Amino acid sequence: MAPDELLEVFHRRIRLPDADAIPGWKQEHVGLVHRSYVEGADGGGFVEAPRGLGADPDAVIEQEVAFFRERGLAFEWKTYAYDEPADLGERLERHGFVRDEQETLVLGEVDRVVARPSALPSKVRVREARGPEDYERIAVLTDSLWHNGIERIVEHLAGEARMFPDRLSVFLVEDVLTGGPVVSAAWVRFHPGTGFASLWGGGTLPEWRRQGLYSALLVHRARLAKDRGYEFLRVDASEDSRPILRKLGLHAVTVTTPYQWTPGA
Repeated sequence: MAPDELLEVFHRRIRLPDADAIPGWKQEHVGLVHRSYVEGADGGGFVEAPRGLGADPDAVIEQEVAFFRERGLAFEWKTYAYDEPADLGERLERHGFVRDEQETLVLGEVDRVVARPSALPSKVRVREARGPEDYERIAVLTDSLWHNGIERIVEHLAGEARMFPDRLSVFLVEDVLTGGPVVSAAWVRFHPGTGFASLWGGGTLPEWRRQGLYSALLVHRARLAKDRGYEFLRVDASEDSRPILRKLGLHAVTVTTPYQWTPGA
């Protein structure tokens, strides 16, 4: 499929029904807005508007700011390059949002990826995470790379795996010779009824990069997706991973930009 065809399928099957909301979060469709959130000390939310913001975009933005301000929750408004109005990002910034790092939406057909050869160095192995101890080891890795907190990642993965075991599979790569730390990790979420599996994580220790670990983990997850009957893969890619994904047969279809709002902004 061509990139524009993939984007059309993604928009129709994922964005319009809000099929990739975080499992367990409350979902609400209020007019043109898709809102998902969880309350509490560690709560937060996400907002997007795949059908545009209508005749009065600022009123819709103010509505969402008021909603989250009332609950004292920070939230992210995720924009896609084709969203309307065209100046949505500028409007969000005028309402107190802070622009975050841009990512590339990468899509592809599972069959194209599983056909690619991949191999791991003989001194490592990939296996599925078995529980909290493995999540802890993965969190140590991700915190060293992205400083996103060990306890938060453990709670997030363990909670999602407990509530939705059929929708999440987490994988790690470990050094079988030394029994040392997890050297790479990634997970896949399955979105039932959409044909899409989404790929997350993919972090690798610096000294283990350029040895094929990222590619091998991606192909491994693609094979699992195919076994479960999924047709398409989705990745929100950084600039570092985008070239690897293209080599594996996926396509950059658009860019996404998150805008963050925090109470008191």
